[in-house]
Amino acid sequence: MAKADPQDKDNRIQFSNKLRELLNLRNKKQIDLHRDLGIPKSTITGYVKGTSLPSPETSQKIADYFNVPRSELDPRFKPHRDPKEDDEKPLTRNQKLIAYSIDPDISDEERQAIIEMVQAAKKFRRRI
Repeated sequence: MAKADPQDKDNRIQFSNKLRELLNLRNKKQIDLHRDLGIPKSTITGYVKGTSLPSPETSQKIADYFNVPRSELDPRFKPHRDPKEDDEKPLTRNQKLIAYSIDPDISDEERQAIIEMVQAAKKFRRRI
């Protein structure tokens, strides 16, 4: 088995949490998924434990079973936002207040440098 990247692990955990939540909310058990969808019991156990992810087709079958969008169940199918959209947004009032409150005696040039650091931190956060 190939070494999983951190995003794959995060996707498995999110899928597992959502699947367990849906099973609980709908008063279903793993055996119900096995019987109703024909998914092997050991495979369902892997999904519930967060050790494996379903194929896109199986993910859709499970989403249909619970009558939820696949993107709600499986994070791999959530719509992706364009990170450049955030880059073009001006800083919020709170972000500016934080930048300005560091030192009230700083120059406008220093404030601008702080604002640019906050913007760089926002970009970096999205890459993680």
